[in-house]
Amino acid sequence: QVQLVESGGGLVQIGGSLRLSCTVSGSIFSLYTMNWYRQAPGKQREWVATITRGFSTNYADSVKGRFAISRDNAKNTVYLQMNSLKPEDTADYYCNSHMQNTDYWGRGTQVTVSS
Repeated sequence: QVQLVESGGGLVQIGGSLRLSCTVSGSIFSLYTMNWYRQAPGKQREWVATITRGFSTNYADSVKGRFAISRDNAKNTVYLQMNSLKPEDTADYYCNSHMQNTDYWGRGTQVTVSS
């Protein structure tokens, strides 16, 4: 059974940093593209960043230059380093991957950026 478990969220001040983690079990992690999404209160879920199995990365314009996605295949974990955080980054952050013809999601981790 494939499971994705996020961690690392919390309350941070404007301009601060957080690193989110998502650990995957039940699948050959290294084979798959991994994504981060987020959902702010009252808004639709939006894509944030992607890292392929070949370590290519892509970012939403809203986070480009501030966020960095990375992966450690030995730990079955994908990370999202978030710097220069803004109030508009406040959201629940979700890890996602399409594995074995199925979309998998974690339960999310909450990030709140406050002054």
